[in-house]
Amino acid sequence: MRRRHLETLQGVRRRLFPWWCLWLLLCAAVHTAWAQQPSPLAQTLLARHASLQAQLEASPLGRPLLVDSEELPGGLRGEVFAVVDQPFAHTAKALARPGNWCDMLLLHINNRRCRLIKGEGGAPPAVELSVVRRYDQPVESAFILRMALGVDDSAPDYVLVDLLSEGGPMGTSQHHVRLEAAPLQGGGKTFLHFSYSYQHNALARMATQAYLATFGHSKVGFTVVGQGADGGPDYIRGLRGLVERNSVRYFLTVDAYLAAMGAPPAQQLERRLDEWFAGCEQYPRQLHEVDRATYLAVKRADRSRGPAPH
Repeated sequence: MRRRHLETLQGVRRRLFPWWCLWLLLCAAVHTAWAQQPSPLAQTLLARHASLQAQLEASPLGRPLLVDSEELPGGLRGEVFAVVDQPFAHTAKALARPGNWCDMLLLHINNRRCRLIKGEGGAPPAVELSVVRRYDQPVESAFILRMALGVDDSAPDYVLVDLLSEGGPMGTSQHHVRLEAAPLQGGGKTFLHFSYSYQHNALARMATQAYLATFGHSKVGFTVVGQGADGGPDYIRGLRGLVERNSVRYFLTVDAYLAAMGAPPAQQLERRLDEWFAGCEQYPRQLHEVDRATYLAVKRADRSRGPAPH
């Protein structure tokens, strides 16, 4: 009797074994699908990428890059959307480390000094930039822009960096740099959304418009608003053109930093400088300011000078 019972149990086990295997495989598949599901913030950003994908692939800017801008009530905002050839893990690590941001921001030709200020008592760190109106002005004439630095890298597939300054120079305020990133399928590329905005009072707005109507009358942005007399694109001008140019310059500081990460550590600084200048020169109509030798001389001097004293 006992032997017959054991044989019956073994038969049941043999019949059930394939079903147990199938159940385990289904559980593993469900777990894998759940684990690969993007986090809510990544989903939102990737949905933005999906809506822009056709425009990114057809971008006239020589790479998957789009630029937009708008006038806000009392201010301006510029936006850059881009796909970069960097794995998300490397990108997120670089963006989330506060100490890297001075290395990025100092690539901009008008940023002459930078130092990272550690937060105290639970406060976030801050980046303090010394910014001149023109690259050839002495660093002593720079205005100081101190921006609180916030990083959210709590999700494995999304990173957000916020730089915010309530005050600003020459009648401006609420300077806000925001950068978010998420991985694209395949693992080798990352989608970035960069925005730069600020508020200005009536006096600052009038002064900027006066400059754009005189010395800056030939300067343009990236948005195409029509066709020029020569048959080429007619680009946006004025305040939106201004914020588009500066947004792209700042985006290129991040792009250059990421592009140089693969170089040996001793060569990364020079590689960043080369990448930023080459990025700007890709769009000479909008971003050309100086020749390469002048840019490198200014930036090497800035690096040797070091951060401003406390």
